[in-house]
Amino acid sequence: MAGVEWIKLELDVASFESDGLQTDVERVTTSGIVLTSLEDLGNTTDNRYRMYKLNAECSADIPGRGEFHSWDEYQRARLEAVSFDPSGVILAIDGDQWIGMSALSHREAVEYGFAEMTGTVRSHRKRGIAIAMKVSGIAYAKELNLSTIRTVHHPGNDAMIGLNRRLGFVDATWDYPSR
Repeated sequence: MAGVEWIKLELDVASFESDGLQTDVERVTTSGIVLTSLEDLGNTTDNRYRMYKLNAECSADIPGRGEFHSWDEYQRARLEAVSFDPSGVILAIDGDQWIGMSALSHREAVEYGFAEMTGTVRSHRKRGIAIAMKVSGIAYAKELNLSTIRTVHHPGNDAMIGLNRRLGFVDATWDYPSR
């Protein structure tokens, strides 16, 4: 997407406080939505493919996204990447339906995580699920002792920019697309 002025945000993980967001998280979990990681669910080929389908569905509404990756491209670009961490992929599940994902990747050579994708299927939006998944991902980043989480957004993706700002992400100036 040449010519796009990406919105680059980052979060100081150590200063993140989830106390004010616990009501949001509890509302999601008490409604029957289960939050788990791909690792805990099983980092199997079937679950990876199911995650791919969920990622494609959630990505369809990202401004300027264009056509989603083929399964082969997704495997190479995401699942075989050194930074892929199945423990950093938080999934939201309602009954037997996968309804949301928030993926955090990291490279051991750097002290930051990268928020790759957070999305919820249309039928489950505006229920706080994305916030709950992000809070879980940030808790995982704390476990890894990461100092920072970075993310980028298309400038038209107001919902996710606003969500990240609510969590404490601030404008950043690092180079993109290099991570």
